[in-house]
Amino acid sequence: MDIRKQVGVNVQKIRRDKGWSQEELAFECGLHRTYISGVERGIRNPTVTALAKIATALKVEAHALLTPKN
Repeated sequence: MDIRKQVGVNVQKIRRDKGWSQEELAFECGLHRTYISGVERGIRNPTVTALAKIATALKVEAHALLTPKN
């Protein structure tokens, strides 16, 4: 799977597990909701800084966003 798609799948799963909307996640990490949407759909190529913000907001290690889940 393409790494952008993998990040998107992981972000979306963790966000949904927390019961958050994209808007809530965007607010928590200081990014725009449409940016979060693009990340989750695998069409954005987030920087390491953006990944760190998302991981911090989700309270996970950044590598959890990159690692394929079975």
